[in-house]
Amino acid sequence: MRLEQALRALWGIVLRELMRFVYQRERFIAALVRPLIWLFVFAAGFRAALGVSITPPYQTYVTYETYIVPGLVGMIQLFNGMQSSLSMVYDREMGSMRILLTSPLPRPFLLLSKLLAGALVSVLQAYVFLGICAIYGVVFPMPAYLLALPVLIVTGLALGAIGLFLSSMIHQLENFAGVMNFVIFPMFFLSSALYPLWKMKESSHLLYWICAFNPFSHIVEFVRFSLYLSFNGLALGVTAAVLVGFALLSIMSFDPRFNLVKRQVS
Repeated sequence: MRLEQALRALWGIVLRELMRFVYQRERFIAALVRPLIWLFVFAAGFRAALGVSITPPYQTYVTYETYIVPGLVGMIQLFNGMQSSLSMVYDREMGSMRILLTSPLPRPFLLLSKLLAGALVSVLQAYVFLGICAIYGVVFPMPAYLLALPVLIVTGLALGAIGLFLSSMIHQLENFAGVMNFVIFPMFFLSSALYPLWKMKESSHLLYWICAFNPFSHIVEFVRFSLYLSFNGLALGVTAAVLVGFALLSIMSFDPRFNLVKRQVS
């Protein structure tokens, strides 16, 4: 495969995903409604419960709004990753993904291109949400928005890789809702997206350790520290491990030679 062919195929896959996103306005609106409801409605109650300042373990004064926004950005990317997996199931049933995977291009390249396209869509959604938050009055330092760009790409790829692997195990659209709810809600609520881990530790040590071992907690912390103009090495390591691990599992699951997932015979 020549570089020109690879770039042309990559651009085609990315453009197809972006055009699908542009024409599916309901998907874009739905992706913003969920985190905006959490920010505008539930944040007031949580702030009253947690207090205005939730400084530990951060070195700067942090309000609950500035704490919850990175978690809601993670929510956007999590739902987008699952939505991308839904499109994979649909494309495989309708035949377009089957045709794409039988093209002369290497299958890992096609899957990684699909993964990158989904991550770029999630980054776009995240920045639109951050812009609405700025209008609302939840503002981060201007350099933080630039620093967050590569972080959001990496986290979008990691969550997209999880969704891509799950799509290899789902053969019918009817099964999608149950599997996604089984994955999305535990990952989101059992994380540091809404509550600091140190606050959870005060109420339950078991809940604290579950949240601490949840990879989504570290993905959220990776985004949160970047918006605070700080660095979290552990969050980076866990996010990179999730990305590499699930990307490899996804490639293997779509490769008949490995036979990780039992295929249905039609």
